Amino acid sequence: MFKVIKTIILLICSLLGFTACASNAKQENKETADQTTKEVNMNGKQLVVYFSHTGENYNVGYIKKGNTAIIADMIADATGADKFEIVPVKDYPDDYNQCIEVAQQEKRANARPAIKGDKDIANYDVIFIGYPNWWGEVPMCVYTFIEKHNWQGKTVIPFITHEGSGMSGTDRKIANAAKGSNTLVGKGLAVQGKVAQENRTAAKKSVDNWLSRLGYN
Repeated sequence: MFKVIKTIILLICSLLGFTACASNAKQENKETADQTTKEVNMNGKQLVVYFSHTGENYNVGYIKKGNTAIIADMIADATGADKFEIVPVKDYPDDYNQCIEVAQQEKRANARPAIKGDKDIANYDVIFIGYPNWWGEVPMCVYTFIEKHNWQGKTVIPFITHEGSGMSGTDRKIANAAKGSNTLVGKGLAVQGKVAQENRTAAKKSVDNWLSRLGYN
């Protein structure tokens, strides 16, 4: 009889534990949904912050203006936002293979390379952050900029250039780094670098459609 009662008690505890876990999971899903569905503050002051690499780039050869810089200009022109370019103190090599080697070393070391200058973000409400997708990671110099600032209450909107990998979850990494921000996870823009370089009309259409979905007219 004692064994039966013990078994019943264990079963009740297990059911209660499962219910609590389900409730927690539901709450976490709700919080994630809330984060990705908040509206952009259309009346707020806006800034486009970006890192872009020139020289030899995959699939486009040697370029004088970086893929991400092209998209950053389009966003700034369409929204009237100010701009700030993240420029490392030590430039990445122009040679593609050498650049890959340096960038991978930084990624493995979780480095924070020094950057030239800075931009006070205190008076901005909406901040677009752009970068190339480097092996499913945000370039380390972008983290250098992010970690200099207080992101509490800021709306952060990621955009990237890539050659087939898309966003690759880097928007969540931006959200984790920009602590206290409302980062629009799942609502960022990903544009192929080759399109940015060689088909500006298509790239501009992607930017305009994306901004329209965010609520810009």
